[in-house]
Parts: sequence; C-alpha cells; structure tokens
Amino acid sequence: MIVGNTATVSLTIAEWREFAGFTVAEQDYIERALDIGLARCDAIHYWARGAGDRAMLREHCNAYHALPSLRKMLLSGPCAEDIDIFLAPLLCMAAFDLAQNRLESFGSFRFLYERLMGAAARPWLPSVFCAAAALPQIRPERRKILLRSLSEAAATAPAWSDDEPRFYPGHLDDAVA
Repeated sequence: MIVGNTATVSLTIAEWREFAGFTVAEQDYIERALDIGLARCDAIHYWARGAGDRAMLREHCNAYHALPSLRKMLLSGPCAEDIDIFLAPLLCMAAFDLAQNRLESFGSFRFLYERLMGAAARPWLPSVFCAAAALPQIRPERRKILLRSLSEAAATAPAWSDDEPRFYPGHLDDAVA
C-alpha cells in the first residue's frame, strides 16, 4: 500500500515539474483549455477580460465541441472503418490549439491532450500533432520549431503508459477532474 502511494506521489510530482517547465503563456493556455474542455467552470465568465476575449473563448469552446464523442470513441478504441470520424475532429481541435501560438512544443501539447482526453489518447498524439503542425495556417518558422520538438522516442514509441494523469492545473472551483 505504501509503495502504491509513493508511486502516485512520484508521478504527481513529475507532472507538476513538467508543467512548471512550460512558459507562463503555455501554462495559462493549458489552464484555460482545461477549464473549457473539462467544463470545470464558466470559462467565458472566468477568463474574459473584454468583448474580444469573450469572442475568442466562444471560438475555443466551439473548437472543443467534439471532445465528449472523441472520449467515448477512445474507450472502445477507434477502428479502421471509423478512423476519419475520430481523426478529423481531433485534428481540427489540435490545429486550433497550435494556431493560437501559445503551445510551444509537443510536450505542452501532449500534456494538455492527455488531460483533455485521458491516457488512451497517447498513441494518437504524435501523429495528430505532426499533422496539425504541418498545416498551412502554421507559419513555416513556427512549423519547423513545433515539428522539431517531437522527439524520435515519442514519435516511434512501441507502447504508451495506461496511467491516467494525476495533476490537472488551473481553475478548480468547479473541477470535474
């Protein structure tokens, strides 16, 4: 029992450290995205500072509209016949997030998406990240930085951890995580 608790605490601390290593802009974006994607609070009321913020937050909410169905698909495992039904909305969501210019690397993208979708999303994240980062709306110099941030180990991983994330940063008044 103590070993299990020690392992849990160690993983949580590792997740805290990973989050602390992100830029302030990445941390803010991840917190806001988790509030929106996990419906942890009235994100528009909490995050908006003016009319422009409200419009941008509504756009962010719209970008995440497919999250509940994507989570359900992950539970059963997307099959080959339905891959477009799974990947198309996931790619649109990832493209939206990367186009905001707030996530600087695969690490921050993975951190966010593991929490938005759960551990079952891990095998899908490198390919979705690459596809979204290579889209024309990402400036060429930024595209280069993003694609270089994906390590060979992450791109070619033979297996992924089934451990669910333990640390969910952000506004937690109405947390569901």
